[in-house]
Parts: sequence; structure tokens; C-alpha cells
Amino acid sequence: MNIFWFVLIAIAFFVVLAYNSLIRKSQRVKEAWADIDVQLKRRYNLVPNLIEAVKGYMTHEKEVFEKVTQARTRAMGTIDGKEKIKAENQFTQTLKTLFAVAENYPELKANQSFIELQKELVDTEDKIQAARRFYNSNVRDYNIAIKVFPRNILAQVFHFKLEPLFEITEAAEREAVKVKF
Repeated sequence: MNIFWFVLIAIAFFVVLAYNSLIRKSQRVKEAWADIDVQLKRRYNLVPNLIEAVKGYMTHEKEVFEKVTQARTRAMGTIDGKEKIKAENQFTQTLKTLFAVAENYPELKANQSFIELQKELVDTEDKIQAARRFYNSNVRDYNIAIKVFPRNILAQVFHFKLEPLFEITEAAEREAVKVKF
């Protein structure tokens, strides 16, 4: 009878430790996502200023401004993890289009306000990239933890779900936002 209680206590102890470990990993994923969110909001706030700086020079590029604004609005309004990642990838692509069109306007590239906004955007993109790496490493650790035996059983019982990686989905989007001075 003593062995029975010992085994029962050992199992209960394992369940508590494993559950707490999964909770910690889950919270780290949420924290990492919040880090990305902070940097994305910073980028969202830069875009209207960038568009205003560019508008005076690029009078015939209304369609580009509309696409950037729509992509920004869609990305800001998306909450679901997978949809947010997709919207962010589309937003990044439209920013690339804006900078590609800006290459055709030498006076714009010499504008001090535009140069400062480009520097801020490059810095923000670097921070987003670092936050994505941090998020993805936490997601990897969490997803592994809920897939390995015997934690996978515990994860199913307590409804732990796999989290998506923040991946760039298309080959064209794998290029960095190009900013030339």
C-alpha cells in the first residue's frame, strides 16, 4: 500500500511540474508576441508621417498611398495570430512598393524629413526582426513541450494549443525593405 501512495504522489508531482512548465512557456510566447506588437505599433505610427513626407513629391502615385494605407489598416485591425502574421507580411510588401516608387524621385531622396523617417523605419524593421526571432524561439520551445511524451497527454487534457511561427510566407517577401539614401 505504501508503494501505491508513493507512485500516486510522484505522478501528481510530475503533473504539477509539467503543467507549470507549460504555463511558463505559454506566458513567454505571449510576452514575445507583445514585444512584436510594440514594434509593429511603432511602425504603424511612422507610416502616416512617411506618406505625408512623400505625398508632395509623388503626386501621381495615389494608388500606392491607398494600398499602403489599406494594408496598414488591415494589419492594425487584425488580432488573430495567423491572420495577423499574414496581414503583416502584406503590409511589409506594400511598404517595399512605396520605397521602390520613391526611388524614381531624386528630390524626395534628398529631403531631410524623408531621410529621418527612413532611418526610423529601418531601425524599427530591425527591432521587429529581433522580436520575431525571440517570438519564434519561444514558440518553438512551447510547441516542442506540448508535443513530447508524456506532456502531450497533459497538454491535451488542459487544452494547450500549438502556436504559429511568425514566418515570411512568400519568396518575394523574404527580401528586406530596401531603403537607399
